[in-house]
Amino acid sequence: MKVLGLFAGVTRPIGPKYAPSGIDKRPVERAEVNNLGIVGDVQVDKRYHGGPERALHQYSLRGYETIIKRHPLMHRTAVMGSIGENLATTDMHDKNVNIGDIYRVGDVTVQVTSPRIPCWKIEEKLNQKGLVELIKNQQITGWYYRVLENGTITLGDSITLVERPNANLSVASFVQQHFDKNTSADPLHQMSNAIGLDSEWQQKLLRRIDNQ
Repeated sequence: MKVLGLFAGVTRPIGPKYAPSGIDKRPVERAEVNNLGIVGDVQVDKRYHGGPERALHQYSLRGYETIIKRHPLMHRTAVMGSIGENLATTDMHDKNVNIGDIYRVGDVTVQVTSPRIPCWKIEEKLNQKGLVELIKNQQITGWYYRVLENGTITLGDSITLVERPNANLSVASFVQQHFDKNTSADPLHQMSNAIGLDSEWQQKLLRRIDNQ
């Protein structure tokens, strides 16, 4: 697997209220990466984006294909980088990337921490209502990484799976069980105990179990 797309952005207004956002990423050929992600890349709303547990975001080409099948007129707008991700490649997607996976990307080491739950800014950015529900229902959210080892990523760099501590917990299955109101306590416990899971997600799942 190779890095096909590498993206970073600054604060730009989005939507009818011109809300500040970092979703509008632009292509770069090379990026320095530390524990907060790409140096110079901006995440405006730190409640949901950015920080050590959400330092980098990757979205799959398969996810874009699913969006375009539902909305064919989006074939020119739903392209790599358009929903705010930092990384794009072939072959990796929500069904074959697992929570806790550790990858070597260039000379950077990263670990999958959680899905990226879509928000209204995706619909505003791409000017298409209903995308949030489509992305959730089809389990094509993409995923976040924490950075385990700083370094540099360059277009064309190799991406290698180093370790898979949770063999049966893909990003897609995690999302499906999260949004399924009927998911019972046992699978929720298993999800909360996943190696590498973002601690905020762990607490969210435990609170849900307590409320069942």
